[in-house]
Amino acid sequence: MIHIERHIDDARQRELGVAQWPVWSKEVSRFPWHYDETETCWLIAGRVRVTAADGESVTLEAGDLARFPAGLDCTWEVLEPLSKHYRFG
Repeated sequence: MIHIERHIDDARQRELGVAQWPVWSKEVSRFPWHYDETETCWLIAGRVRVTAADGESVTLEAGDLARFPAGLDCTWEVLEPLSKHYRFG
């Protein structure tokens, strides 16, 4: 199950230490992905639709925090150029 917190505020970002996480960017595209370990990410900019192999689909946009569980197979469809902070584990 993909866990989402919509438009987290500055206090929540500080609590998680988001500013210290690496940044990853991607152009508009579509690609399969497998999570070997849990990833938590916070979208700086852009919009993406992530569809799990079981059919669960979520759309994330700038300001959203998402947690993807280890073992998840999914397809990422980057709808608008994406930039995100992320951490594994």
